[in-house]
Amino acid sequence: MTHPLLFDFTQQALADGYQEVVERQWAANTVAETHTHPFAARGLLTQGEMWLTQQGQTQHLQPGDIFSLEPHTPHEERYGSEGATYWAARRS
Repeated sequence: MTHPLLFDFTQQALADGYQEVVERQWAANTVAETHTHPFAARGLLTQGEMWLTQQGQTQHLQPGDIFSLEPHTPHEERYGSEGATYWAARRS
């Protein structure tokens, strides 16, 4: 099932200069310890829940929430008991 915000999210990300939008899925109770990416990212959570920690602050994200990461920003991701699915836009 396609999330109703996905089309708008994708169109806005492409208009903002993001090169691609891809689906990401994470297994239940997964922790991606502190890491960085060489690209900017914007995500739309569509299923499950996620905790994103960056710069000492944690966001609890649920379906419909959008999050952003700047390049080379250390962050940690934690996924709930159902795992999570989100759409990620990436920009070099």
